[in-house]
Amino acid sequence: MGWIITIIVGGLIGWLASKIMSTDAQQGIIANILVGIVGAALGRWLFADVLGIGSAGAAGAFSLTGLLFGVLGAVVLIFLLKLVGVFK
Repeated sequence: MGWIITIIVGGLIGWLASKIMSTDAQQGIIANILVGIVGAALGRWLFADVLGIGSAGAAGAFSLTGLLFGVLGAVVLIFLLKLVGVFK
């Protein structure tokens, strides 16, 4: 059951980040899920571990702060992917 929740929350995070970064037309559902899951992990690492923001440890969880930091991490990931030319 945990994997199903991870896929659903990852898809939601990836979709929101792709809307913010205007890459939704280039991404399908699989890319949204992958960007959401990897972006949430990146958000947890960047904001909680590196910057020391305590509530960022919930990144990727199905809560308001978890979704917020997950989307921020996914936005950073899409920005980096745009830099290397994966998205235009």
